[in-house]
Amino acid sequence: MADNKEPVKGPGEGQLSEEEQQELLKKYDPEANTRDLGGIMKKVVFFGLLAFSLFQLYTAIFGQYTAYIQRSIHLGFALSLIFLLFPFRRKSPKKGKVPFYDMILALLSVGVGLYWPLNYGDLVLRVGRMTELDMVVAIIAVLLTLEAARRAVGLPITIISVAFLVYAFFGPYFPGFLAHRGQDLSALSQLMFFTTDGILGTPISVSATFIFVFLLFGAFLVKTGVGQYFNDLAVALAGKLTGGPAKVAIFSSALQGTISGSSVANVVTSGSYTIPMMKKLGYRREFAGAVEAAASTGGQLMPPIMGAAAFLMVEFIGGITYWEIAKAAAIPALLYFAGIWIMTHFEAKRIGLSGLSDDEMPDRREVFKKIYLLLPIVGIIVFLLIGIPTMQAALWGIVLTVVVSAFDKETRLGFMDMINALVDGARTALAVAAATACAGIIVGVVVKTGLGLSLANGLISASGGHLILTLFFTMLAAIVLGMGSPTTANYVITSTIAAPAVITLLMLGEPAGAAVPVVVALSAHLFVFYFGIIADITPPVALAAFAASGISGGDPIKTGVNAAKLAIAAFIIPYMFVYNPAMLMIDASILEIVWVTATALAGMLAIGAGFVGFWYRKLNWLERLGALAAGIMLIFPENMTDIIGIALFVILLAIQLMTKNKGGKGKVATA
Repeated sequence: MADNKEPVKGPGEGQLSEEEQQELLKKYDPEANTRDLGGIMKKVVFFGLLAFSLFQLYTAIFGQYTAYIQRSIHLGFALSLIFLLFPFRRKSPKKGKVPFYDMILALLSVGVGLYWPLNYGDLVLRVGRMTELDMVVAIIAVLLTLEAARRAVGLPITIISVAFLVYAFFGPYFPGFLAHRGQDLSALSQLMFFTTDGILGTPISVSATFIFVFLLFGAFLVKTGVGQYFNDLAVALAGKLTGGPAKVAIFSSALQGTISGSSVANVVTSGSYTIPMMKKLGYRREFAGAVEAAASTGGQLMPPIMGAAAFLMVEFIGGITYWEIAKAAAIPALLYFAGIWIMTHFEAKRIGLSGLSDDEMPDRREVFKKIYLLLPIVGIIVFLLIGIPTMQAALWGIVLTVVVSAFDKETRLGFMDMINALVDGARTALAVAAATACAGIIVGVVVKTGLGLSLANGLISASGGHLILTLFFTMLAAIVLGMGSPTTANYVITSTIAAPAVITLLMLGEPAGAAVPVVVALSAHLFVFYFGIIADITPPVALAAFAASGISGGDPIKTGVNAAKLAIAAFIIPYMFVYNPAMLMIDASILEIVWVTATALAGMLAIGAGFVGFWYRKLNWLERLGALAAGIMLIFPENMTDIIGIALFVILLAIQLMTKNKGGKGKVATA
C-alpha cells in the first residue's frame, strides 16, 4: 500500500530551486560551505582560483616540476584559497569580509607553498639536516593542513590525522603490538614536510596531477549543461517503466557519478529533480530519499572516474594501469546498480505504481538530438582504451568538450564560460587537495611506524586466520574510517589502514618477500574502497542519506536504513570478488566472466525479491527466506553453491509463475 503518498502536483513542481540546493549542500557537504565574498576579495579569490587552474594546466601540458616544487605549489594554492573561502565555523556568517586572522593564515599558506621552490637547491644539498626555520615551517605546514582539512573536508579526517600524529609521538606508551619506539618533534617534522612520505607524498601528488585535470574536465562538462541533460536522458529512457522516477534516479545518478566526486553533491544535483517525482508517483518519503542516496553513492563506484579514487589506486597498487582499474570496477558497478534497479521495481509492483504519464515525459526526439553531449565521456573512455596516458586523455577530453559544445548555441562555451569552468574546477579541487594533504599525514605515520602491518597482524589474529572473519573485521574498520570522509581521503585512509590485512592473509603460504600479484592487491583495495564509500549511506552518519532526507522530508535514519537495504549488493559483491577475482576481469576467460556475472545478476534478483517481499506476487515469509538463500548461493562464487542456488531459484520462479494470479497484483511490467 502506498503509505505517506504525497498529494499530486503538476509536472516539475516540488523541485528544489538552485538557492535551496546550495543551502542543502552547505548543510551536509563541508566542501560547499564557502563564503559569499564581494568587493576586492571576490576578485582576489577569482583570480587566485584561475591562476591555480592555469598553473595545473601549464604543467599538465608542458611537463611537471620536480616532485617537491609541484606538490608544494599545489598545496600553497589550495591552503591559501581555503582560508579565504571557508569560514572558521560552519555557522559563521557567509557574507562579508574575510577576517584578519584568515588573511594571516592565507599568507602563511603562501609562504609554506613557496618554501620549497625558493629554497630548493639549499634543501636538496642538506637533505636530512634541518634548520630551526625548517622545523618551524614544517610545523606550520602541518597545522595549516589540519585546519584547512577541518574547514573544507570535515572533522573526521582531521581527528584521525591528529590521532595518528599522537600515535607517532607517543609510540612507546601504546600497548602490545601497537607499541613502537616513537618519533621526536624533529623527526616527525622532517617526515611531514621534507620527505615524500608525508604531506607532500603520494596522495597530494595524485591531486596535483591526475585528479585536478579530471576535475577541470568535469567543470567544463557541467558548463555545457550536461547535468540537466543526464536527467532528461534518464527520464526519456526510464520514465515510462514501472516505478519510472526511481529508475530515472538510478540512471541519472550513475551518469552524474562520471563527473561528480561527491555522494552528497550527486544527491543534491540529481535528487532535487528525481525525489519530488518519486514522491508524487507514490513512493514513501524514506524510500524515495533512499533510492537517490544509494544511487548517488554508487556514482562513486562507477567507472571511469570513480570519485577520483581510481587515480590513487594506480599509485598505491603499482604495476597496474588506470584502464585496468576502471575495467575491473565495471562488473561490480553493474551489479550494484542492478540490485537497486531490481528492488525499486519490485517495490513499485508491490504498492501498485506505474510509470510517468505521457504529459510528464519530455520530447524524446529533442532529448536524443543532444546525445552529442555524452561524446566527451565516451571520448575519455576511448582515449584510455587505446592507451593514451591518463592526463593527456583528460586534456583531450576538455578539448573535445569545447568542440562538442559548439554544435548548438544553447550549449556553446564562450570565452567567459571557459574562464568560469577553470575557476569552478579549481574551487572543486580545494577540498580534494586538503583531503589528500591530510591523508598524507596518515600515510607518513603508517609508513614510519609500520602500523599498517601491525594492524594487519592484529586483525588476522583476532579472526584466527580465517579469511571470512578477516574480511568482516576489515569491512567494519573501512565503514567506520569512511564515515564523513570524501571519496579520495576515504580511499587513502582505508587502503593504508585496512587493506594490508586482506593482502597479508591472501599472501599466506607465499615465500617471504614475494611480490604481491596485481589481482590480490586490486581485490583488497577495491574491497576497502567499496565499504569506505558505502559509509555514506550507513547509519548513523550516512551523509548522503541525510542530504536526501533534506529533499524528501523523510526521517534521516529510516532513509539511511532503506538506502543500506537497497545497496545490499555493495555489502556482498566485495566478498565475492575477493573469493573469485574473475568478476574483476583479471586473468579470467570470457566464459568465466559471463558465468560469474550471470549467476550474480540472478542472485541479485532473488535477493531483491526476498528483501521487498514481492516477485510476481507477494511472497510469504518462507518464500522470502528461500529467495534470500537462493540469492546468496548464486552470488557466492563456488560451483556447488551455484548449482544449489540455480535449483532453488528455478523452483521459486516456477511456483511464482504458477500462482502469480493468486493474491498478487498482476503481471510484472518490463523492468
